[in-house]
Amino acid sequence: MAGVTDRPFRDLCRGLGVYWAVGEMLTSDLKLWSSTKSTKRRVQIDEAGPRWVQIAGADPLQMAEAAQACQQDGAEIIDINLGCPAKKVCNRAAGSALMKDEALVEQILSAVVNAVSIPVTLKMRLGWSLDHQNAITIAQMAESLGISLVTVHGRSRACRFEGPVYYDRIRAVREAVSIPFLANGDIRSVEDARKVIDVTGADGVMIGRAAQGQPWLPGLIDRALAGGDDLDPPAWIAQLRLVRDHVHALQCFYGDIQGVRIARKHVGWFLDAAQSHLSDHFGDNPFAQKKQRFNRLQSADAQIHFFDDLMASDWLGARRVA
Repeated sequence: MAGVTDRPFRDLCRGLGVYWAVGEMLTSDLKLWSSTKSTKRRVQIDEAGPRWVQIAGADPLQMAEAAQACQQDGAEIIDINLGCPAKKVCNRAAGSALMKDEALVEQILSAVVNAVSIPVTLKMRLGWSLDHQNAITIAQMAESLGISLVTVHGRSRACRFEGPVYYDRIRAVREAVSIPFLANGDIRSVEDARKVIDVTGADGVMIGRAAQGQPWLPGLIDRALAGGDDLDPPAWIAQLRLVRDHVHALQCFYGDIQGVRIARKHVGWFLDAAQSHLSDHFGDNPFAQKKQRFNRLQSADAQIHFFDDLMASDWLGARRVA
């Protein structure tokens, strides 16, 4: 979720009921932390907690130093990434590529746990490929080394985000350890979350791509799993207002030029999700034209006015859509 779960997005989700929000994957190479991208990804002490920071790398000493630096910045939890399938991460033997080398994983986990005084968690996949699954071995290793929580995505690195999620194999990992455990992979609704917890025996679920365009979804799932009955997403007009405010937050955080560019993908996800969920009300896809129009806007003010105009005009009778 690098490039997605930045500070403005986490703030937005927290305002919608999320308690746990993991930051973007941050390189463990401290020499790169002065770059604009890494600077924006570092934890800020004024952020609402718990401040949960994910680091990625393949060198135990670098990972330990990065964890210490994150704690000094104000991190309250460190997450070690063994799950990212991206080529540019795996080509550096980081992310899910690390699952090929259990000895190195052991060195990294031990180094990070011993470097900080805050909890350390682990995110991983089932293995490098479906023929080489070692999540159980690594989870048990993690537990023995003092890892506080494990999250398992139910695909292998080779699967990337394609094909089925093997929830039964997540359950096998769950049954092999006694520390807190989260299941991850294709959880797109309250019903999905309930089913995954039932099938896997996990203590909770981690939401990833499904939150793109639906930042209220993780909070809604959280309320549902806690026994709440307020399970409806915001009304359409409220969604427009939330996304407009998020666009403004992105502009403030990144500056007008970069903020305008970054806002385009978030608004694109929102309009795509809206078409998927509101097609019964609106029929053919009118959202594609709105998406194209928004992507052509060049200024921060124009982007804000885009949403103001939609709300003022009650576009397509949107006020009638709950």
